[in-house]
Amino acid sequence: MNPDASLSAPPCRTRSIVLVSLAVLGLASAVFVVRRPLMMSAPRCMAGRWHGCYDTFNGVVLMTLVALPLAALVVWVLARVRRAAGVTSAWAWRKSLAEVGMVHGTLPFVWLTMMPGGGVGNVPERVSLVPLRDLVTMGPLGIVGNLLVFAALGFFAPMRFAALASVPRILALGAGCSVLVETAQYVLRLDRVSSVDDVLVNAAGAALAALASRRWWRTTAEAPSNQPRPAPAPAG
Repeated sequence: MNPDASLSAPPCRTRSIVLVSLAVLGLASAVFVVRRPLMMSAPRCMAGRWHGCYDTFNGVVLMTLVALPLAALVVWVLARVRRAAGVTSAWAWRKSLAEVGMVHGTLPFVWLTMMPGGGVGNVPERVSLVPLRDLVTMGPLGIVGNLLVFAALGFFAPMRFAALASVPRILALGAGCSVLVETAQYVLRLDRVSSVDDVLVNAAGAALAALASRRWWRTTAEAPSNQPRPAPAPAG
């Protein structure tokens, strides 16, 4: 028995509980602050109406929050399936949480970026390829929003895929996904500006989120295989 491991387990568990509690508290505080605009979309969303719910920022955010219990249920089911297949409990929960977190935390933001503007189909395509020119016009809210677009992907992808456990790779992944979104905005003529600054800020958000989860994805990359190792050959 390793006494150091037994002594380090409770502090690690305590830190995890504290981090989860802080995350829940932060989410609850954010929801409380924006509760009024979110509830304005609630009647349309609850009635299943597309207009006024899924084509508005408030409606998409509201439905993302409403779907949180379903996402938690999916995490639980995936973890149970993995545990039944022989995966250790910690790895089963971590992989399941990473998979659901990537999807649930990224799709709503991508949906918001693909919402058409008022002149969709009537205005010409607009492209801004000069770095940092649009950054000064985004404003704090625009910068924060662009940082969050692929933040969940950057946070959870290295935890799930050891091949992505590198900040430069996550930076490239975020930039590549952002280029796809900006290209789609241009091709579909959504009355949006396809800007290189959006790509830069989206990629930076993914990289910063990856740094925030580095403690866990480094462990993923260095974790031993579940396959049994061959016994060492006898000496002599």
